[in-house]
Amino acid sequence: MSMPEQARQALEAFEQGKGWEQRARLLMQWGDRLEPLAETDKTEANRVHGCESLVWLVAELVDGQWRFKASSDARLLRGLLALLLVRVQGLTSQELARLDLREWFTQLGLERQLSPSRSNGLHAVLQRMAELASTR
Repeated sequence: MSMPEQARQALEAFEQGKGWEQRARLLMQWGDRLEPLAETDKTEANRVHGCESLVWLVAELVDGQWRFKASSDARLLRGLLALLLVRVQGLTSQELARLDLREWFTQLGLERQLSPSRSNGLHAVLQRMAELASTR
């Protein structure tokens, strides 16, 4: 399975990051790149439950490829969402089902740095993506 160009760029940037402080700064910069979610998309139906912060996830299947949008009220979580989205954009349902997103965050050097609540929140987002992909 190929890796999107933006995902390769993220991986390069995080591989060069030395220590948690630098990675946290990168994480917030990636969060600032996240396309804002329309207020009309911030509905209860799009809310991801299981996160301490408010998180919304919108998915659309276009020509067999998934397009996701996400937002959060927490800055670090927005960064995690941005990194998640660059890895999954344009994948088919089958590719999405095979992708090990925990491994993606390990490659970025972030898996061990996540607090239990952030890790649980991220897992809830991953679960929601899988649910959406399995219903279409």
